[in-house]
Amino acid sequence: MAAASVALDAATEVLVPGSEDEAIAAFDDGAGVAVVGGGTIVVPDVTYLRHRPMKALLLGRAGLSGITKDGSRTTVGATTPVAELVGMPAPLGPCAANVADLEIRAQGTVGGNLCAGEGYEAPRGDLQGAFLALGATVRSAANGEVTEEPLDEFLPKRGGRLLLSVSFEEPAAGAFAGLDRPHTHDYTALAVSGARAADGTLRLAATGAGSHGQRLPSAEGGDAEAALNDVTPHDDALASAWYRTKVLPVLVRRVLDELKESA
Repeated sequence: MAAASVALDAATEVLVPGSEDEAIAAFDDGAGVAVVGGGTIVVPDVTYLRHRPMKALLLGRAGLSGITKDGSRTTVGATTPVAELVGMPAPLGPCAANVADLEIRAQGTVGGNLCAGEGYEAPRGDLQGAFLALGATVRSAANGEVTEEPLDEFLPKRGGRLLLSVSFEEPAAGAFAGLDRPHTHDYTALAVSGARAADGTLRLAATGAGSHGQRLPSAEGGDAEAALNDVTPHDDALASAWYRTKVLPVLVRRVLDELKESA
C-alpha cells in the first residue's frame, strides 16, 4: 500500500479504513474517490494523470480478503489476490491463470479486476466473463447502503459502487478459451467462459468483445455463430473488430465442445 500512496498527488486525501463498515462510510457515494486494492490499474492511471482523484481509498486493511465456502456456495472477498483463484475449477481457475503475469496476479485483486473500466488501449476485467458464466452475485455499497445483485446488473454501474464480495454456486462443469497477444504484461484480447449448473443450465460469457464482460445467451443453445448477436466487437491495440468477429465463434465452439465432453 505504501507504493500506491507515493504515486498519488499531494492534494489527494488518503483514507485507510480498518473494517468493511469503515470502508463503506469512507466511500460514501464514490464521488472523487479512487478505490485502491492492489493498485495495478489505479496507480498507473494516477501516475500518468489519466485519473486525478480527490480521495484515495486504500482497502488493504479493511478485512475484505479471503475465500469462504458454505456448502456449494463460494464467496470471494473484494481484495483477494487474483492468484488465489488460479487453482479453482474452470472457468474461474483457468481464467485467473490467464490474467496478465505472475506479478500482476499476485498483487491485483478480484474486486479491482471486476470493477475495471474500459482500457485505454486494451480490454480489462478478464474475470468478469468467468463470474458471469457462473451466475455470480455481488455485494456492493454506495451512500452507506449495502445491496446484493447479479453481476450482470452490477457491471454497468460498477464505477459508482464499492464492491465488497462476489459469490457463486459451484458449477457441475466449466470451460474457458482465450485469445492472447503475449508480451511482458499480457492482456487478453478476447476470451469466452462457460459453465453448466447442476440443473443443466448453461451460461456463456465473453470478455474483450465490448466495454465490459457480456453474457452470450444467443449461443447457449449450441449455435456458436449466434454469439455475435450479443456483442459489438471494437478495434483496439490488440485486435480489430473484424478479427474479434471471426474468432469469437471459434472460442465459443471450443467452450461448448469442452462442456459437452464433460457431460
